Amino acid sequence: MKKLFVSSVLMMLALFVNARVVTDSIESKVLSCKVKYNVYLPAGFNKNAPEKYPVLYLLHGFTDTYTAWVMKGRVQEIADELLQTGEMCPMVIIMPNAGGPDTKNTWNGYFNMEGWKYEDFFFNELIPQAEKRYNIVGDRQHRAVSGLSMGGGGSTGYALTHPDMFSSCYLMSAWLESEDNELDPNDKSTYVRHAVHSRSAIDFVSSSSEDIVNKLKTLKWFIDVGDDDFLLSGNIKFYQAMQAKHIPCELRVRNGAHNWEYWHTALRTSLPFATRNFSK
Repeated sequence: MKKLFVSSVLMMLALFVNARVVTDSIESKVLSCKVKYNVYLPAGFNKNAPEKYPVLYLLHGFTDTYTAWVMKGRVQEIADELLQTGEMCPMVIIMPNAGGPDTKNTWNGYFNMEGWKYEDFFFNELIPQAEKRYNIVGDRQHRAVSGLSMGGGGSTGYALTHPDMFSSCYLMSAWLESEDNELDPNDKSTYVRHAVHSRSAIDFVSSSSEDIVNKLKTLKWFIDVGDDDFLLSGNIKFYQAMQAKHIPCELRVRNGAHNWEYWHTALRTSLPFATRNFSK
């Protein structure tokens, strides 16, 4: 009876906790460094309460950091508004660091590459820690991935190669292909381009076996790209590859370019999209 009373009190107190963004970090053995990440916590979140939440992994673009979605993307403002209107369910949003503005001397990217096994870090270290720490349900039906530009390519690559981990993938102006395949040991940005080239999402879908295609059909896919975006062609090619394999995929080509004005509106669509595809 006493435990029930304490639990009830904690749940009532949680109702008065405002939505907020907190900064956390993880000491990565895989990357041999500390990796920071921002976390959006919905109104009412209390880590001591029994309630579990779905999660969205929201990835930043090339030259940006984990702060971008908060400082430039207005993620808290937009998420709070969508929660109030009921268009988005209460969810935790994880925004991990995967780069920085000094692209020549700083590792960038979400894929595994020589000297930077970020994908191993993401799945083997970040997801287990974050989902335990922030009361996350922790199954594929309550986990989504999304991102812009480099992060759009990263989220696509993750969903393609780990379809058992996510319920949906929302691509914003995604960087899905690269013609640059040359490596320069003195320029870390070349490793990113090489990784995007070797992990071409278009080639992956086009060459997928029937078994893989059937797995990809279990996810919900959404491509969102501007008509003046320099990455438009790659996004269209990806959509065509999905269509050729009969994988359901939504495509929206809207007025806009490769900038935050566009991604603000994309975020307003992506959060309800993730919500609709979480298990009830």
